[in-house]
Amino acid sequence: MRVGLYPGTFDPITLGHIDIIRRASALVDKLVIGVAINRDKGPLFNLEERVEMIEAECAKLSAETGTEIIAHPFENLLIDCARDVGAQIIVRGLRAVADFEYEFQMVGMNRALDSSIETVFLMAEARHQAIASKLVKEIARLDGDVSKFVTPLVKDRLLGRLGKAG
Repeated sequence: MRVGLYPGTFDPITLGHIDIIRRASALVDKLVIGVAINRDKGPLFNLEERVEMIEAECAKLSAETGTEIIAHPFENLLIDCARDVGAQIIVRGLRAVADFEYEFQMVGMNRALDSSIETVFLMAEARHQAIASKLVKEIARLDGDVSKFVTPLVKDRLLGRLGKAG
């Protein structure tokens, strides 16, 4: 069974993330969405809320694609998480050239730690390339419309968290 790991903070999950998840599902039998517990980032949503949103959105994708998709919180090294879930590949989404610099360094370090785990890069579709969770949160905070960037479920949760009317 081919297992992939798609890590991130998903604070919140966006249409860009969902695009990568959908396309990564075609590459693996099981896709683990690694939900990073990153206390330094100070996420808007707690871990349980992020996992819940991912599970809700991925249940639909799993049914459509036939790929098992699960959320898996982790706080250890990415390469250790990959080993823990039995992943042979790490899936990373790229939006722009700026992402590549950081990802290039990460791949080098991960390969040094475990050369048996490959990293696969998927470019976000053009319509999703500008989407970043950080920007979506900022748009919502400033009363902008985020419906082009997140699902209705995530939009409602985001606006609710920020005390905004939907």
